Amino acid sequence: MVQLVRTAESGRMATITRHDKTVAYVLGAEQLTGLLETMEILAAPKAMQAIRDSREGKGTYYTLNEIAG
Repeated sequence: MVQLVRTAESGRMATITRHDKTVAYVLGAEQLTGLLETMEILAAPKAMQAIRDSREGKGTYYTLNEIAG
């Protein structure tokens, strides 16, 4: 069990198996937080539209001077 936690803390996903079949995964807190944040973004239609627009070159870009005023 200690090794599973160390593996997860190091940023790798630990796999728990029973009879050679995967039954669970152990993720570190940082990795889980990142996964949840990604899921939140993917579930937000406006965020996804902004990502699509950016990939298609439709985004609006500003220089640092324009932002800083």
